[in-house]
Amino acid sequence: MKHRSVYRLKLAVCMLLTATGGVKAQELVPYKNPDLPVEVRVKDLLQRMTLEEKVDQLNMKSLNALQTDNAGQVTDSSLVRLFRGRSIGCLESPFVEHHKVALYAEAADHYLRTQTRLGIPAIQIAECLHGQMALGTTIFPQAIGLGSTWNPELIRQMASAIAAEASLSGVDQALSPLFDLARDPRYGRVEECYGEDPWLVKEMGVAFVTGMQGEASQTRSGIAEGKLACTAKHFVAYSVPEAGINLAPSLVGERTLRELHFVPFKAAVQEANVYSLMPGYHEVDGIPVHASHWLLTDVLRKEWGFGGYVFSDYGAVGMLDNFHYTAADPSESAVQALTAGVDLEAPGSYAYGHLENLVREGKVPEALVDSAVVRILRVKFKLGLFERPFHYSEKKAKAVVHRQEHVDLAQRIAEESVVLLKNQDRTLPLVRNRLKRIAVIGPNADKVQFGDYSITKNNDYGVTVLEGIRRYAGKEVEVSYAEGCGITSLSKDGFAEAARLARESDVVVLVLGGTSVIYSGIGWGDANSKEVNTCGEGYDRNELNFPGVQAELLDLVSGQGKPVVLVMLNGRPYTIPEEVKKVDAVLEAWYPGEKGGDAISRILFGEVNPSGRLSVTFPPTTGHISMYANHKPSGKGYYRQRGTPQKPGRDYVFSSPDPLFCLGYGLSYTTFEYSQLEIQNHMASKGEVLVSCMLKNTGDVKGAEVVQLYVRDKISSVTTPVKALKGFSKVELNPGESRKVTLVLKKDDLKLWNAAMDFVLEPGDFEVFVGASVEDIWLKGNFKVE
Repeated sequence: MKHRSVYRLKLAVCMLLTATGGVKAQELVPYKNPDLPVEVRVKDLLQRMTLEEKVDQLNMKSLNALQTDNAGQVTDSSLVRLFRGRSIGCLESPFVEHHKVALYAEAADHYLRTQTRLGIPAIQIAECLHGQMALGTTIFPQAIGLGSTWNPELIRQMASAIAAEASLSGVDQALSPLFDLARDPRYGRVEECYGEDPWLVKEMGVAFVTGMQGEASQTRSGIAEGKLACTAKHFVAYSVPEAGINLAPSLVGERTLRELHFVPFKAAVQEANVYSLMPGYHEVDGIPVHASHWLLTDVLRKEWGFGGYVFSDYGAVGMLDNFHYTAADPSESAVQALTAGVDLEAPGSYAYGHLENLVREGKVPEALVDSAVVRILRVKFKLGLFERPFHYSEKKAKAVVHRQEHVDLAQRIAEESVVLLKNQDRTLPLVRNRLKRIAVIGPNADKVQFGDYSITKNNDYGVTVLEGIRRYAGKEVEVSYAEGCGITSLSKDGFAEAARLARESDVVVLVLGGTSVIYSGIGWGDANSKEVNTCGEGYDRNELNFPGVQAELLDLVSGQGKPVVLVMLNGRPYTIPEEVKKVDAVLEAWYPGEKGGDAISRILFGEVNPSGRLSVTFPPTTGHISMYANHKPSGKGYYRQRGTPQKPGRDYVFSSPDPLFCLGYGLSYTTFEYSQLEIQNHMASKGEVLVSCMLKNTGDVKGAEVVQLYVRDKISSVTTPVKALKGFSKVELNPGESRKVTLVLKKDDLKLWNAAMDFVLEPGDFEVFVGASVEDIWLKGNFKVE
């Protein structure tokens, strides 16, 4: 744009003069003075704003509306059409190439600073669940795989890398991460969750926020350059909808909320200082969350002290009148949402566009609008938007975006996310010099599967399993390939070729699973495509078997008399007890990101020892849902009498209530031994209990073990779980190496919500369990709280 170079020069001169004392900070209007406290600047700006300008801050527009000319520059006319001389609260990042995001962002930022009355910049938001959703950025494994690493430090590093890349395109805030609990695998957004357990989700989510935003001790005053504000979503219990259907009511009460679903969100607010929060589309106890004053104000702000702003889910405010029917029209939806505590409506202004008239008519106090505006402006000041006009640096972007360090991190995370579920007769790792032919078969063998909230499914942007195997098999091993069938297609035309290759091979790598939407959204995707999306937002399933005829392909291939290694690329647990029996080894790889093919191949050939552990329970059938580790004593339908399990007919007639694979489960190419449990009870003096043990690698290869700590309150005034995860540590050991592992139990870790709904620590006996999964317990002990 012709005026932008002049603007840049003036701005640079002004900033230089300010830095050298040529323009005294005190001569600036208060809200533009970076030396003043944020609250002073917010108050000054608010009192200068008209009602119209205040309402504008409560809405979002999309940069997708901008257009470029033949020279590739954003046109003035499209900027005028989008903004019309008015500021805005947030701008949605377009789903395009990284440098194009930056082009749009720079033009919009320039316009808002120079062509609106007060020059208020907007917060640019973007999807950053497992990488910025812009073409050319690093694609990390999907969230369900991240949870399976049980390695918060890796997630912290990943979030920091995503922030570094996204910030260079003008992004200020990520609509990530999810703090939802994945407790119903029918629900399509399980893939976006870290796992089923509140403790695990808390640890992973807090690591993501601190990696992306910065440490809470720093972000309470502001966010550094190169970091992004985070959005905790979806508040709350969104991931346990009735019948597993997205948007359906969540049938939970206050006790369940406080014991389970509040736990990670409270940590996001109080430990990680998350800047924004997004409510879910659903209802809780008959009240849509976007209209729940109790959840958004009483709990979130008054009880927990949340100081950020509430960002509506897309279209959710309008759903109050066109989906939930608690409001008669958009105006009433606006009143309900704003009164409940929703600060910004996204996208557009379907409901909040009526607020100006509602205030003038006396139906909404202007003070209520002011409160929402203050929360948004506070974040803008803490982000440094008024001091940091956005300018794209192609040189810096080339040095940071998709750099090798980030790609290597994506591969390491993928390697730690893969879970070895079965390894009969040590089928894995494969030994190159014992193989002449490998058959790679299956609909996901030569397809990248990145998962929802990715911008592409193009193989050019990632490594497939087939490509990875060909790379690592070596020149002496022949690798043949057959698709066999489609992911959801019912055609068996490829079966004969798959069977032939299997018979002629020394080993078969069978790559099955699902596929998820790119972008996101309810019902998005091409209805005429030969492949139907099987997972992701709005893609819930009533059955959790392999889609299409994949199970029949597995039967055919496993019947050819050759060892079969099943590799699954998918976004949710599958109910596959019979299929597991028919193969020799099973790898759960989830959606492993752009380096997934390399990571899986390195595990197959033993260059990497698998260390992933399940973050969700695998039910044997859909009828077993919901199934999770921290169930209550009566949750399995039997009771204990004099130490012996009794089954009075209160579980399934034709099936055990036990899982196919449990929380924390995962095999290794080595073995570990736990010993010397030690419990140091300092609860009375220091408010903590130290639980330690010795861990030894008793095998012949290097490996990592996830030491897991579970706790049981033996007698309590209300029911508590039979085993509740309260700590874990991922420990890597060389063959024969031993290490002492210590986990800390804090006072709050042992508290419960009593009958009066008070959070208390009751005196009594507690039992601790230390082991490799919730079911593979090696050490047990007790301590008492007086």
